[in-house]
Amino acid sequence: MSQGERDLQEKHGTERRADAFYSNQMIDYLNDEMQRYISEQTFLFIATSDKNGNCDSSFKAGEQGFIHVIDDKRLMYPEYRGNGVMASLGNILENPHIGLLLIDFFDDQIGLHINGAAEIVENEHIHNIAPDVTDDRAERWVVVTVHEAYIHCSKHIPHLVDTKNLRAWGTDDTAKKGGDYFKVKQSNKKRK
Repeated sequence: MSQGERDLQEKHGTERRADAFYSNQMIDYLNDEMQRYISEQTFLFIATSDKNGNCDSSFKAGEQGFIHVIDDKRLMYPEYRGNGVMASLGNILENPHIGLLLIDFFDDQIGLHINGAAEIVENEHIHNIAPDVTDDRAERWVVVTVHEAYIHCSKHIPHLVDTKNLRAWGTDDTAKKGGDYFKVKQSNKKRK
C-alpha cells in the first residue's frame, strides 16, 4: 500500500474498510486457490513504468497454463515474438516494479491483482528456474516475485462469451493482426 492510499483513506473516511481489506484479502504470496486460478487463465494485463514513472500497459495471452507458477512467491510468463518495441521489457530494465491483473470474464467473473518485482530471463536460462517448463514459441520470460496478491471483486466484471480463439494466433498476416486499424500511418502523413 502507498502513502497516497493512506492519505486518501483518511481524507474520505475509508480507513476501516481499507484495513479490513488489507487484513482479509491481501497477502504477500500466492495461496493454493490463487495458484489454481492463475493456471486456468489465458490472458493477463500488465503495467510497468520506466525510471521516470512513465507508464505502459500491455496485454499478454496464450493457451491455458501459459502463466507458470514457480512457487508461492514467484510466477512467470513468456514473451512471444511481437512488434519489436519491447516497451514493457524496456521499463522492467529501468524499474522492476510490475502490476499484473488477471480477470476471469467467462466463468466466475473475478479478478486477481499481483504486484511485485520483475526480471527478464532469456529462454536458454529458464530451465535454471523452472526445469519442467517448455514453450518453443517463447523468446524470453518475465519472472515476477510477488509482493502483494489480492482480489478484484466481481461486482463490475462483465460476463463475456468465450469464442475459443477465433483469431489466427501467431500470424504475421497484417490484416489478421489488425493492421493499421486506427489509421495511424495515414494520420502521420496528413500531419506532415
